[in-house]
Amino acid sequence: MKVGGLLTSAGINIGLCVLFLSLYSILRKQPQNVKVYFGRRIAEENNRLRDAFILERFVPSPSWIVKSLRCTEDELLATAGLDAVVFNRILVFSIRIFSLATILCVFGVLPLNYFGQDMDHVRIPSASLETFTIGNVQERSRWLWVHCLVLYIITIVACVLLYLEYKHIARLRLLHISRTSSNPSHFTVLVRGIPKSRTESFSRTVENFFTKYHASTYLSHQVVYKVGKVQKIVSGAKKVYRKFKHFKGTTVDQRCRPIAFQCCFCGASSNSFQLLPSDFEQEGETPVNGSSLSLPDEECGSAFVFFKTRYAALVVAEILQTSNPMRWVTSLAPERDDIYWSNLWLPYKQLWIRHTATLLGSIIFMFLFLIPVTFIQGLTQLEQLQQRLPFLRGILKKKYMTQLITGYLPSVILQIFLYTVPPTMMLFSTLEGPISHSERKKSACCKVLYFTIWNVFFVNVLSGSAISQVIALSSPRDIPMQLAKAVPVQATFFTTYVLTSGWASLSSELMQLFGLTWIFVRRYLLRMKEDSDLLYSFPYHTEVPKVLLFGLLGFTCSALAPMILPFLVLYFCLGYVIYRNQFLNVYCTKYDTGGLYWPIAHNTTIFSLILTQVICVGVFGLKKSPVAAGFTIPLIIFTLLFNQYCRKRHLPLFKTFPAQNLIDMDKEDHQSGRTEDLHQRLHSAYFQFPDTDDIPLEGVQTAGIDEDRSGTSGESSREENKADKPKSDLSHPTLDGLPVSRLRNAVRSLGSIWRPQKRELPV
Repeated sequence: MKVGGLLTSAGINIGLCVLFLSLYSILRKQPQNVKVYFGRRIAEENNRLRDAFILERFVPSPSWIVKSLRCTEDELLATAGLDAVVFNRILVFSIRIFSLATILCVFGVLPLNYFGQDMDHVRIPSASLETFTIGNVQERSRWLWVHCLVLYIITIVACVLLYLEYKHIARLRLLHISRTSSNPSHFTVLVRGIPKSRTESFSRTVENFFTKYHASTYLSHQVVYKVGKVQKIVSGAKKVYRKFKHFKGTTVDQRCRPIAFQCCFCGASSNSFQLLPSDFEQEGETPVNGSSLSLPDEECGSAFVFFKTRYAALVVAEILQTSNPMRWVTSLAPERDDIYWSNLWLPYKQLWIRHTATLLGSIIFMFLFLIPVTFIQGLTQLEQLQQRLPFLRGILKKKYMTQLITGYLPSVILQIFLYTVPPTMMLFSTLEGPISHSERKKSACCKVLYFTIWNVFFVNVLSGSAISQVIALSSPRDIPMQLAKAVPVQATFFTTYVLTSGWASLSSELMQLFGLTWIFVRRYLLRMKEDSDLLYSFPYHTEVPKVLLFGLLGFTCSALAPMILPFLVLYFCLGYVIYRNQFLNVYCTKYDTGGLYWPIAHNTTIFSLILTQVICVGVFGLKKSPVAAGFTIPLIIFTLLFNQYCRKRHLPLFKTFPAQNLIDMDKEDHQSGRTEDLHQRLHSAYFQFPDTDDIPLEGVQTAGIDEDRSGTSGESSREENKADKPKSDLSHPTLDGLPVSRLRNAVRSLGSIWRPQKRELPV
């Protein structure tokens, strides 16, 4: 690929980013989009927005960037949880290490690569990008020592930063545990694999077991029931009945008429509801709690067991209960909002089969994805593409078509195919049988990470330098040497991939294209006036693998092809601002893993460092520099030892809770007298069928309709009551303190000065 192709890709993506950022700064100010861009804040504050014409709504402004940068880590922790802080720390670590790598490699390594051979250099836009890689350095060159030294500096600084981040996040995790002192999950153990008895129910079996073996700490239990479709319908009917029973004895507004609902395409109409005669209630009223609707619930082999102290629950969750590991399997229960109830009904003996089946399905899906990846990489090889498709020779002779096909099109097509990966991996993770939503999302995150590293990096490297080299995948001994040969060549594709998948995806994330599309469909196609709240949690299973993949590309290409580093630093800086804005305004935190995404990020970074060092050993061997290759081997050993130390020092804190902290929390609760209150709230916290609160409708006035179709006195009374209420002057969350508002005030002041002067003019 020529430098012109890279510049073409960079220009297209920069233009898209600027366009999306400008559109975002305008669209976020429109009242109809407030639930798209401020869903979390609206859910908390339910503000009333003004609909008057305001000039600021149509002027791009960078105020959201300033607010995002001003947010502290404590505010982010209180707003979005510890997982958001961990994701933010991953971006901070990436910005720090790759800023250093950019300075070292761009000003130290890049000139050595460019002038590595005695050759006539053409103009930079027409030069091949391979002249900026280590492949342009002569064999046995003494400048390879610079590459080895830079590799040492990057590795040591990365390890130091990783240790500091690991220590900081471990401290935040301990604070997260101590701050949630009233969390019922600390007292609760989930028991699965309960043996079925012919003479007694599951509830009786659980009670007998824990009163016999854990009598001093056992408090109570609650069996999990398998709820069928009929039970769900009945439960929903009970909730509806409890809400509508408040209308008994009141007058219904007779102006409520059937609404004609017309689709813009079909032209058909439908009645949303129909008024029933007033005697329908007396004739058709039946007790909801009647015997006809009481259906028995089916007990499952799972139960929530409550203990008197946190330490007792931890001990029971960690130890083996019986000599048969498939029975009485215990683990700490997830939080109430985090429970994935459908998987609690699965038999525990069935889980290992599900794990095996989903693993095989993931592997098959990974190999099936080789087909589009191989085709995409063929687009970067014009010679082979012209040989296989001769009719394209005339088109490929045009310069702009060549730059578009080699510089932009492959990464775009690959990104389109990659959009199918997260939903597929989420489906596989669901079929595994996780007991919580956070566990399911974390499992999907790992699967997407392995998939993207394999298909985006290894497959592109091993089969991208030439389409015919797919056979290299079948010879594992040749893979290290193939990596050393192909990584510098494929660095150009990775650079365009960062531009397309990184910059463009951040812009689309900020724009919230799905939310905007859904709002448009509801309002203009379905003709729905009220917009539903677009509240959803942050997609860690898609964003964490993307950031870690870019980190792997940055490490592997830092000393070999430094051209990618400036684009990566810009991506991480832009992501730091955008993701913080999304955490503060868009995404709603429903559950939290307590920072369990950081061990995934740490292990991936260590893998990236070791992979980089192995590739450099192979490159130094190809360049016939055995001394540089020999000095790189101790660096690999040092990185492995550092990883082992972190696994012993910090990783156990992310696998379980420390008993010391739990015992101190139990003593504090006992001294303050909160123990009894916590015990009383355990049952209601994990009640499987929580009843919704009734909606109070006291003081609601109804009105009839006169013959002249005008409202009665009830309407006028409502108008008077509405007029009596003070009208709050709440504005759009983005329309305060902007320069345009101050400019508007200045224009009004000038107008007030001009008007008196005009009245004083002689007639």
